[in-house]
Amino acid sequence: MTSKKKLLIAIGAIIIIVGAWFFFFRNSEPEIINRNSKGTTIVAFGDSLIHGVGSTEGNDFISLLSQRVGQPIINLGINGNTTVDGLARIKKALDKDPKIVILLLGGNDYLRKVPIETTFKNLELMVKAIQKQGSMVLLLGVRGGLLTDIFADKFEEFAETHKVAFVPNVLDGLIAKNKYMSDAVHPNDAGYKEIADKVEPVLRMLLK
Repeated sequence: MTSKKKLLIAIGAIIIIVGAWFFFFRNSEPEIINRNSKGTTIVAFGDSLIHGVGSTEGNDFISLLSQRVGQPIINLGINGNTTVDGLARIKKALDKDPKIVILLLGGNDYLRKVPIETTFKNLELMVKAIQKQGSMVLLLGVRGGLLTDIFADKFEEFAETHKVAFVPNVLDGLIAKNKYMSDAVHPNDAGYKEIADKVEPVLRMLLK
């Protein structure tokens, strides 16, 4: 066998191996605790973004998700909530017998200068309580900072460590764009539609 043929065979083998690796990891679902949850509801838990501040009636992203997946989603978003507030009322979400809890908190922590360690410790306690209930967590990331995002890597690491479904920074690509935002931190109808587009495929994966 000539050197040229050996080289072509080696290159072909590498392409096959890389292709197989790419296909496997791109098409495999992440490991998620309580993947076979017996819960009966979907609960959205968090702050003003969950509540839908800035949207017109029925155009917040939780309502849009509910319409798209054809299932009711209980909205437990409260304006201004921090992770401390969320931890204090997480039982209200658990009382709804959730199969999935969509969790979005942290933005108000940043605005109120809550230490990042406190923010993620509170998120950890909420996630553990949800998982102990037998429910899945769909964690939605938020941005921590204008010029630099101190939350980005922490959210990624957190989601992997705690084996939760995850959508990074839901406001990515929306902030400071008038066509998407009703004010500096809250989307308008168009912005909430963009968030729903990001979250929908992950939610559908959990509902399989």
